Amino acid sequence: MELHQVRYFLAVASTLNFTRAAEMCNVTQPALTKGVQKLEQELGGELIYRERQLTHLTDLGKAVLPMLERALASTEAVRRQARQFQQKEMAPLTIGLAPSISASLVLEPIAEIRKFVPGLHVELREEPQSRLIELLLEGEVNVALVGDLDDMPERIDDWALFEERYVAVLAPSHELADRPVIAMDALREANILDRSYCDAARKFQHLFPDAPPHHNYRSCRDLHLQHLAAAGFGIVLAPEHMPRLPSLKALPIEGDPVWREVRLLAVQGRRYSPALDAFVKVVRLRDWSVHTRSSVHEIHLEPTGTSA
Repeated sequence: MELHQVRYFLAVASTLNFTRAAEMCNVTQPALTKGVQKLEQELGGELIYRERQLTHLTDLGKAVLPMLERALASTEAVRRQARQFQQKEMAPLTIGLAPSISASLVLEPIAEIRKFVPGLHVELREEPQSRLIELLLEGEVNVALVGDLDDMPERIDDWALFEERYVAVLAPSHELADRPVIAMDALREANILDRSYCDAARKFQHLFPDAPPHHNYRSCRDLHLQHLAAAGFGIVLAPEHMPRLPSLKALPIEGDPVWREVRLLAVQGRRYSPALDAFVKVVRLRDWSVHTRSSVHEIHLEPTGTSA
């Protein structure tokens, strides 16, 4: 079937008059009638009873009407979006974040490029690091922020942004909360809240050489772990840049034994859109020192072209 045939049928369905429907579609009545007839042949049955005084939809016409309305609406939406994209009225940008990377890192860069990239549309996707690599290569994600990676595909460009240490995040009521620094012996005896898909998991293994830490609670969401910590269920080992609930405090670990690099990834040789080009440049030139050791953030929630 062709879209103009669908449009002709919908016009007749709304007016129940071939003459007025032809005027709506800006075609002659014979042309409109012929288009509806071809649609009926395509669908294998009459859609409209044609009577001089009473034109109305057949049962088949009533059945297909909502589906054809949705089909036409979807097609017109695609055309509008394509037109906006070509006219630079829409600049999509999908940013991938590893589970241990907070969206707080990209808020200021997004705000900055929004000033000179009209129509910026941003989507944030959180996925395990290995999955982010796949999404980058598949074109589903334009750029990604990750932690340390052991194996980087040749087709991926990566830039180191900054290094940061991991700290202990815990409730003020926790038995270790009154110490200026968490000693390793005390940490080994504590209940550690486990983050699924943590990119620094292997770096923590050497902290517990004799036995794995006590992992009674687990989540892939940092915020869920923080709520558990706030309720007194254990300690979260978190990157220092990670925003935290105001009911929690962050303490350094003795000797700062775990560090990681935060890296920016994009696909080599792929043409950058204006939004992607601007984001990569802003992030690479940014002074990230405010997100390292001297800065611990709180979050406040209600109780309930090509690479340059």
